[in-house]
Order: sequence, then C-alpha cells, then structure tokens
Amino acid sequence: MVKGASISGFPEWLPSEKAVEQRVCDTLRTIFELNGFIGIETRAVETGASLLKKGETSKEIYLLSRLQEVGRESDTPIEDRLGLHFDLTVPLSRYVVENAGSLTFPFKRWQIQKVWRGERPQEGRFREFVQADIDVIGQNELPDHYEVELPLVMVSALEKLREFGLPAATVHANNRKLSEGFYRGIGLEDIEGVLHQIDKIDKIGPEEVSRLLKEECGASDSQAEACLKLAGIQSSDSKELVETAEALADEYGIDKTCEARELMNQGLRTLSMIVEKAALIRPESIIADLKIARGLDYYTGSVYETFLEGAQSLGSVCSGGRYDKLASKGSRTYPGVGLSIGMSRLVSYMLHSSSARPARVSPASVLVAVWNEEDRSRSDRIADDLRKRSIACDVAPSAAKLGKQIKYADKLGIPYVWFPGENGESDEVKNIITGEQETADADSWLPEEKYASNKIIFG
Repeated sequence: MVKGASISGFPEWLPSEKAVEQRVCDTLRTIFELNGFIGIETRAVETGASLLKKGETSKEIYLLSRLQEVGRESDTPIEDRLGLHFDLTVPLSRYVVENAGSLTFPFKRWQIQKVWRGERPQEGRFREFVQADIDVIGQNELPDHYEVELPLVMVSALEKLREFGLPAATVHANNRKLSEGFYRGIGLEDIEGVLHQIDKIDKIGPEEVSRLLKEECGASDSQAEACLKLAGIQSSDSKELVETAEALADEYGIDKTCEARELMNQGLRTLSMIVEKAALIRPESIIADLKIARGLDYYTGSVYETFLEGAQSLGSVCSGGRYDKLASKGSRTYPGVGLSIGMSRLVSYMLHSSSARPARVSPASVLVAVWNEEDRSRSDRIADDLRKRSIACDVAPSAAKLGKQIKYADKLGIPYVWFPGENGESDEVKNIITGEQETADADSWLPEEKYASNKIIFG
C-alpha cells in the first residue's frame, strides 16, 4: 500500500507519486481526444436504485447519511438513498438519458474521475480510486464496429504508457451471446450464475469452478466439463476460433438449427470479426479468450479484460463490454460499449515495479532568487515575465543565503536558478544540474527543451 496511507484502501500520493499519476492521466486524455472522445464529469452520488443495477456489486456501495440521520437510515428504502458511485458506467447511463436532447449520437465520451467501492483493500486494490473510461453510446442502435474500435483505443493508450515503463498489454475478448448460447444449448438454465462462476477461473482455478457450477448452478459433470472446455478456447486467429467453437458445440450435440445455437453463432460472428479487424491494425493486440465472462449483470455482448505481459498477478488493468439495456427512456434505448482502466491500480503498479518517478517534484523550470526582502517585488516581476511566456517558475520563499536557495531548488528538482542583476548588471541564470551559467533576459530566454517540462523517468 502507499506509504503514509492512514486509512486502509484510501491512498494519498506523495508529491512525486502524484506527478506520475498526473502524467498518466494527461497521456490517457490525449489519446482519448486524439480518437474523437469528448470529456465529461458526472456527480459523485447516485440514487440507490441506479447503483443497484450493477448486481453483485451492490454489497460494496457506500451509502451516504447526514449526521442528524444516523440511526434512522432504515426509515428510507435503499433505492431512495444516495450512494457514492462505484464505477462511471452507471452514472453515464443516467447522464445520457437526462441529457439526450443536447447530445449528438453516437456519443463518444471519456471520463477520468474518482470512484468508491467498499471491497477488501489489498496491494493495488483500493476503496477510493481513479478510473479512466471511454464509452460510445448510440440511440436505439449501435454498430458493432465500435466493439473493435474501443479496445484498440485502449491498446494504443497502454502502448503510449510503455514510455513510462509499463509492460505490453493484450486485450482478451469474449462475447456473452456466444457463451449464453452454448450454455443453453447443453441444457443449463442459470445463465447468470454460470457466467459468475466462469468469471472466477483465474482466481480460484478450474477445479473449484467445476465444483461451484455443480453445486450452485445445478450443472451435471458433463455440463461442467463442457463449460470448462469452452472457457479453455483461446485464439488470435478468427478462422481457428470459429472452427474450434463450432466443433465443441457439435461434440456436445447442440443442434445447428436451434435458437441456442443461433445465439451462440451471433456472438461467435461478432467475436471473430473483432479478432480479424483488430489484427489488421494491431496484430496480436486482441485475442479471443472464452473464459472472459465479466461478472456484471448489464453486459449483453462483447466483454473484455486486459492483461500486462509478465504481470499476471496484477489481474486485469482494463475491462468492459457491450451493454444494450442499461439505459432507456420510453421507446428509446441507448446501447453502448465501453472500457475502463483502473488508473490508481495502474499507477500503484508502476510506482512499485518500475521505480517510476518524475524528473523533478516541482513543475517549475526556474527558481528566481531573492537577494533581500526589500527587492522581492523585482524577483516577482521576473517570474511574471517568464510565466507570460509559459515558462513555469517559482520565487524563492525567503532571502536566505544563496546556497540555501540553490539547495531548495535542488530538493524540488528545479533545474534553473535565476539571479536578478544588481547595480545595473544583467540577470544571470544557472543550470544547477550542469553547472553552466549565462546572462539572460526574461523577455527572450528559453530553457533547454529537456529541462522545459517535468518528464517521467525510471530507475
């Protein structure tokens, strides 16, 4: 956990750590906007009725109470109470319905905000954390090509973060129609239950999942075996994917003309399309993995999980899927597809595994020295002139000995110290990293490019 965090699950970054988080945030936003996504922000609270749409996550909701209401919360039904949002998808669905008349569809939005989830804190998993989401929402319909576009946008964003030391990322995709059709075809009825159990394979292993399928979902030995065989299919080749899935359906006697087989084929066609189209742009970036289930109730089609190379213990760092029934108003529906990066989890991993740190703690490139407090206004004017030219700078906090002012700059990683000229002499600026010193004019001087911005470096 983060050093200095006094309440488990609620991280407080040090300035150098916060700088890394901010650079990650800026990078993601840049990639999202490069792909035409529009930024929004939604309120931190939603009604219980909205939050409960997510199913099993309802136990993790933080409900709000004013102090004078403590002890009397049971007087108000949970559906009518307010709670902190635990993701950004449910708030988005409400936002779209309320503002549909002012939005252009398909509505492509990015959103980076804090969310709160009352789960058990552990390494890299918090109760208060930042999510970075992209979604596309349609009105009544949404073309399936967005089910290729969005995971590819996330892949490109994660590729950009490799400059910060992040390992390569691969999106693992499945389609719920494919899985549901197969499950129904072999005679299972508790589809949601089966999906929830299959979603646990990476956490508890196939043997334990098989036991749960039989005990919790009423599966026979043969049905549990079939579910695990389907979950074992993984391929980056669309043709191989189709042939393998169809052969398994034939093996378990799923009639090619029944409704279940047609539902399975719908999902299989979409998934194979995703793998094929993605391979044309970023080969091997998206693979079909039929154990991906996503244990959330509102997904209806494609589902995604994203894993970092060599960091399997971290689990998925980016997940999402297609949802067709989360938002509606009257006869209008608002189908969508979206993915979400657990940004705090990603930053925590970067800080602990790659020694990510900013080149400097302060964003300032220059510290303007102060010879004496009576002349502080002169230093302030120099700083103002530099800022007008977009050069980030600070002014020394006190007219201490020059060595102390330079040491202050060094502690913050500020590369330049500016010395106001005395008795009509020219100003001078010193690069305290290289030791070079030169005369300078606040109206024309520029820092070297490599010292101009606060870059992220790795040890």
